[in-house]
Amino acid sequence: MPTTSDLASTLDHDQAVGRLRESYQRIPAGAPVRLAKRSSNLFRPRTQVATPGLDVSGLTGVISVDPVGRTADVQGMCTYEDLVAATLPHGLMPMVVPQLRTITLGGAVTGLGIESSSFRAGLPHESVLELDILTGAGEIVTARPNGEHADLFRTFPNSYGSLGYATRLRIELDRISPYVALRHVRLGLDELGPAIESIVADSTYEGEPVHFVDGVAFSPDEAYLTLGRNSDAVVRTSDYTGQQIFYRSIQQRTTDFLTANDYLWRWDTDWFWCSQAFGAQNPYVRRIWPRRLRRSDVYHKIIGFENRHQVAARINRRKGNPDRERVVQDVEIPASRLAGFLRWFDAEVGMRPVWLCPLRLRGDTAWPLYPLKPDETYVNVGFWGTVAIAPGAADGDVNRRIEAAVADFDGHKSLYSDAYYDRDTFDQLYNVPALTEVKERYDPDARLTGLYEKAVTRR
Repeated sequence: MPTTSDLASTLDHDQAVGRLRESYQRIPAGAPVRLAKRSSNLFRPRTQVATPGLDVSGLTGVISVDPVGRTADVQGMCTYEDLVAATLPHGLMPMVVPQLRTITLGGAVTGLGIESSSFRAGLPHESVLELDILTGAGEIVTARPNGEHADLFRTFPNSYGSLGYATRLRIELDRISPYVALRHVRLGLDELGPAIESIVADSTYEGEPVHFVDGVAFSPDEAYLTLGRNSDAVVRTSDYTGQQIFYRSIQQRTTDFLTANDYLWRWDTDWFWCSQAFGAQNPYVRRIWPRRLRRSDVYHKIIGFENRHQVAARINRRKGNPDRERVVQDVEIPASRLAGFLRWFDAEVGMRPVWLCPLRLRGDTAWPLYPLKPDETYVNVGFWGTVAIAPGAADGDVNRRIEAAVADFDGHKSLYSDAYYDRDTFDQLYNVPALTEVKERYDPDARLTGLYEKAVTRR
């Protein structure tokens, strides 16, 4: 039941929504509409705008947690770090907790998210019971699976703000034990897909329960699935927020134990393995790099600085090295095609390691803007870094080849990173006609930037 403090939070929430609507009304007609927020987990740089952004400063908290009904009412700009801090004391977690601390709940729903519970819990938007949305018409509407705004509810996922912004979401919660016991199982590439399909079928592996599963392919000859199960007691837990680095432990240990909190944020400390680019994995640098600054949002700010000023790129050119193309993508590949895609990727792109995260939709129907098949098991393949631009090639060529290969392997690509599709291909892949139909109802004056413009032209 809501407590007195929750009721006060509800009042604060209503006032924050009022400020949001006022800030929207102050944006001139025809001017770009964006959130006025300090952090972002999008990797694609966007064109700068001079108009003020939407005031979401009061929409960053948890309104209430119902531990009996296992639900929570959460503001749209609440980070998963803050959301988890509110649910873990009750032995609960969001059904899916994306791996980086400062991803917001609203962002994960409108932009998709994934993690190691996705093989059984699907994507974050599938655990949303209802949500309030500021539409392009400047109105706040409550969208549910059934009812007047069901079309908006189903089309909101993967719309990236082109249909509006979530101000409040009511979500389902899942149980989690105080600890998570891990098994790192080494498998050949051809064994990965069948093993994943078997785990999806009955949530067990070799007789042991599996509550979480993801993996890492270090090379075509070395791949692992990390299987997690809830545990109420352990002798000793590992700490990967200090000198030890989580992804390296996968190759070094067959079993491990983490607290629930450390498990949920195991990838954040080193941004998977990408902190190596900043020297944070060098033992000497790591000793003087404060723990509180070893986290994904700090690294993201460094990347943002580089995007603006091109310091490393200029140094690279002065050394006579070729320019580099950023390749930051997450793609969904059917489990049956996983081995073939990984071999193609290693031969044609050569980035190592790559992240593997199984996914299966919870429901029996597809979602309009990201039409994965409900009866298909997919594996999210994540790869993040840069590759040298070959002589005679252009920036973007590698990304375009990857996009073509994803289609060849019957996969689909998320849009949080760079996209290079032509408009016709994009419209077909992401069902833009369905988006346009809903957009005409909720954004009749087209005040909100379109999905293609956001994802491809970086507006």
